[in-house]
Amino acid sequence: MPKPSGYLALRYEAPEYESVDEDCPYRFEKNTRAQLTRAADCGVRLDYPQMDGAIYLTYRPVDGNLNSLLVDAQKLTYEHVVKADNIAEQQFVDESNQVYGMLYEVSGNAASQLQFYLTDSVNHFLTGSVYFDARPNYDSILPAAHYLNQDVKHLMERFRWK
Repeated sequence: MPKPSGYLALRYEAPEYESVDEDCPYRFEKNTRAQLTRAADCGVRLDYPQMDGAIYLTYRPVDGNLNSLLVDAQKLTYEHVVKADNIAEQQFVDESNQVYGMLYEVSGNAASQLQFYLTDSVNHFLTGSVYFDARPNYDSILPAAHYLNQDVKHLMERFRWK
């Protein structure tokens, strides 16, 4: 009697978060399972070794160049349109803390499943992206992509400019 096909079931523990307050003009909360690596100019890499994935954060000061920073962030996202099945946009507004941004969820075999940016529209601009150290196969990385999607949303909701 043939056995039924089996499917890989990836399950991740519920996230716990801790505050990250570096010597940079922003602070946020990260998953305690993520390993933080500081980069030059207040950039950050959050590695998730159990998923072979990472969230990259890049900071840029706004110096009359907000439009070009916005265009660059959107252009980076839409470079994935060649391999993407869909790119869903979700606007983010936290007026009380002056944090504004956009979240792009990319579905399909694109290199990055998630891109976002945050700004105060005057002084600060931060871009973020999620990448996996694996060949893009949307069905295979979907559980990890959903998990990191929740971490990015938490990061955006708890993000503060100094």
